[in-house]
Amino acid sequence: MILDQLVAATKKRIVHQQQLLPLAQLQAQVAQLAPRTTRPFETQLAKPGLAVIGELKKASPSKGLIAAQFPYQQIAHDYEQAGIAAISVLTEPDYFQGNDQFLPAVAATVKLPLLRKDFTVSSYMIYQARLLGASAILLIVAILTDQQLRDYLALADQLGLSALVEAHDTEEVQRALAAGARIVGVNNRNLKDFSIDLQNSIQLRQQVPADVLFVAESGIKTAADIGQLKAAGVDAVLIGETLMRAPDKAAQLAALGVN
Repeated sequence: MILDQLVAATKKRIVHQQQLLPLAQLQAQVAQLAPRTTRPFETQLAKPGLAVIGELKKASPSKGLIAAQFPYQQIAHDYEQAGIAAISVLTEPDYFQGNDQFLPAVAATVKLPLLRKDFTVSSYMIYQARLLGASAILLIVAILTDQQLRDYLALADQLGLSALVEAHDTEEVQRALAAGARIVGVNNRNLKDFSIDLQNSIQLRQQVPADVLFVAESGIKTAADIGQLKAAGVDAVLIGETLMRAPDKAAQLAALGVN
């Protein structure tokens, strides 16, 4: 299963990165940063209307190469000008052709809150995200234990980071809520066969309390998709490929009916 491969590759990468910058040194660098007193990622998603998280994604396991030319800072600027709420930045290098350095570069380009989109498997990566300029991290229920979910949510809070806790089914949604997630994302893509089913978000929305932000992820391509998700009461949508392939981001958002 691709998720297992991603986790294995990520763990290997983090071992190497910790050899270059040990955890204690990373923590010391983070301690030098000004403390955060706000949660801009959550604030943006909680505003009235449907919030859009635009993704910076060069490639993916399901679609292969999405953007041969990848002027990610310009795309981030275009996203901001188009009026989106936040930006998801892929930093996973092996399967998504991401890079950690995309984050500080984008943070220097736009004022929007940034989600570090990676496969968080250790507390080291949460400290990394804070140092790199992220406002939020991704926690995937399927690859973490209940104890890890609680610990990583607590650490994110301590560091002034929000956490998008991603689930795929009823059991995972309940685990996310039990761990204390304030933002639950439901992935409409089945990571076993890459099939898309928007009903996943629509049905699971009913299981998430109104005071927990709900994000629909993956496979959102048409105004009809947006209409269904709005009717279901989702707070935000994460859109990657559809926006990445659009030459005019604002026009694409208008066509989707999210403006």
